[in-house]
Amino acid sequence: MKLRCRKDGPLVIELPYDIDGGLLATIQVTDHHREAFTVPTQKLAVALCRCGKSSNRPFCDGSHKISGFQAHETAS
Repeated sequence: MKLRCRKDGPLVIELPYDIDGGLLATIQVTDHHREAFTVPTQKLAVALCRCGKSSNRPFCDGSHKISGFQAHETAS
């Protein structure tokens, strides 16, 4: 599994898959309200919202682009 923090954008989770294209891991995301969301198993990468404006929370819908979101934290 890889995590990428896009500059002023979402947190992208890349899930591992086997040689036949099947996923080797599933993850569950819990938001700040402790509501659980299961990541769709048919996707190899999922973008999680960091701006708080997504209408598809906790997943990114691109709202950060029009809201002018600027992340104050970075990942290294």
